[in-house]
Amino acid sequence: MTTPSITINSDLGESIGLHAFGNDEELLAIVDTVNVACGMHAGDPVTMERTVRAAVAAGVTIGAHPGLPDITGFGRRAMALTPDETRDLVRYQVGALVGFLDRHGAPLDHLKPHGALFGMCATDEDLMRAICDVARQYAVPVLGLAGTAHESICAETGVAFVPELYVDLDYGADGMIVVERAPLPRRPEEVRDRVLQAVRQGTVTAVDGTAVPVQPASVCVHSDLPSAVQVAREVRIALATGPE
Repeated sequence: MTTPSITINSDLGESIGLHAFGNDEELLAIVDTVNVACGMHAGDPVTMERTVRAAVAAGVTIGAHPGLPDITGFGRRAMALTPDETRDLVRYQVGALVGFLDRHGAPLDHLKPHGALFGMCATDEDLMRAICDVARQYAVPVLGLAGTAHESICAETGVAFVPELYVDLDYGADGMIVVERAPLPRRPEEVRDRVLQAVRQGTVTAVDGTAVPVQPASVCVHSDLPSAVQVAREVRIALATGPE
């Protein structure tokens, strides 16, 4: 039995200039949808063009992955932003990606905040409303963390919400994900067990042993993990196994 309604997504296009990061080419052969960096936390115009072109050729859907303007910290350091600043920052980045999508005749599929911006919007309702303003402008859903402001403000503003499962990040007892400065290695069996637990039991186990409820519609695999391709394959295998 399979679980075809659950997709696999990955953050791509995070190279900068001559510096290449991630496992983009290999992941495109496994995932269903991608979140493309828009030039603030990572990425640049040439990388965005190359990533969109490759994603279109691979037949996957393409979403925007806007982040904080902090290339040095890879967008993983929180900043003090007003809702207006957040809205403008996200709109600027999404608009840039849409220009490349239009060039290739591809639609914008979704919006997913990156890194620290993701965490900031999970706990700050006003910042999340700013994200939703941009999602409504483009009539696309937001990928995010269930049980947080991501979900509640999407519901409030009429924006479709896609809850994610994270297999290469840990969960806290409060249901928030623990974002590391550098990705930690994940064992294949650990990845598979987490997906099967989420699908079959509707929970993941937090770092303190707490069972955190989840009902994922998409599984996120971060491309900068050294074993990202193997992780994505394990997720695909687990989803094919499906519920008992």
